[in-house]
Amino acid sequence: MQPKTIRIMLVDDHGMVRNGIRLMLANDPDLEVAGEAETAQQAVALAQSQPFDVALVDISLPDRSGLDLLKQLIETHPKLAVLIISMYSEEIYAVRALKHGAAGYLTKDSSATTMVAAIRKAAAGGKVVSAATAQKLAGMIGGSGLAAHEHLSDRELEVMKMIAAGESLVDIAERLHLSPSTVTTYRTRILEKMNLKNNAELTRYVYGNDLM
Repeated sequence: MQPKTIRIMLVDDHGMVRNGIRLMLANDPDLEVAGEAETAQQAVALAQSQPFDVALVDISLPDRSGLDLLKQLIETHPKLAVLIISMYSEEIYAVRALKHGAAGYLTKDSSATTMVAAIRKAAAGGKVVSAATAQKLAGMIGGSGLAAHEHLSDRELEVMKMIAAGESLVDIAERLHLSPSTVTTYRTRILEKMNLKNNAELTRYVYGNDLM
């Protein structure tokens, strides 16, 4: 008896990344990339049009963050296992993704063996958690101290990284579809939560903690 085919939705705005992942999975007959999307909007429409077992979602999408898409997919398709994939180390986003209901978190330099195993585990209802992330989650439950940036909301973290990258508040507002005054409020809140005085200190923190 052949194993059930796992239908995968691949969400990434870079064609080369999608091609690479597709090639990584090509030798496994039980895995099928059944649909691809470049944006969160396309992914939502695709998920509504046909069934998928697992979604591989990039953390950085052109129209919305992968975490925002994750939350929507979990709400509208509770049986869909969502694996977040990212160029960022798991230190930054893995715990956030798991708290929002992700089945796991993979970096884009993961081997084919690791990715295949993660997809199969997620499809079976399991969680893909590294030892480091598991230890971090245990520390949170036990009340251990968190890094300052882990007290930020998803949107605050996003704004902080954009400020550190040198983007103006007006540009950030346009990209995130917010008013400049709202972005200013986010900046003020970030500095207060992080106990930082200005953008220079914020930028040093971001790069000093490998958040970019």
